[in-house]
Amino acid sequence: MELTLEVIMIPVTDLDRSKKFYEQGCGFKVDLDREVAPGIRIIHMTPPGSRCSVSMGSGLPGRPGQTPMAPGSLQGLQLCVTDIAAARAAFVERSVDVSEIQHVGASGWEDGPGDTWNSFMFFQDPDGNGWVIQEAPAPLSER
Repeated sequence: MELTLEVIMIPVTDLDRSKKFYEQGCGFKVDLDREVAPGIRIIHMTPPGSRCSVSMGSGLPGRPGQTPMAPGSLQGLQLCVTDIAAARAAFVERSVDVSEIQHVGASGWEDGPGDTWNSFMFFQDPDGNGWVIQEAPAPLSER
């Protein structure tokens, strides 16, 4: 059996503000933005090169027994790049407030890049949902 992670729902308060942030700030491609039923709008976006997309919506009915996530409560979403310095420069150029590059060292988080798989930077969307960008040694198709 194959299980593929393909979509992650992101809890947001303002769909248009979030769409602008992810599209213009992060470079995500808008795959869908439409009202799928009266009062129910879905925005589906994909990071460049990713096999997994994100979705945001308004007016969606909750599932029985499920408590909806509060905007800003999703933390630790992780993207990978092969050149973290170039990625950071691109995010800064697009006005995303992204951290400096850090790595895990003997005393915890330390400034600067680390060894293979040990270079990270962090940012939040307008609602406070937290993202991590990690440097990978090669594109996903080559790992």
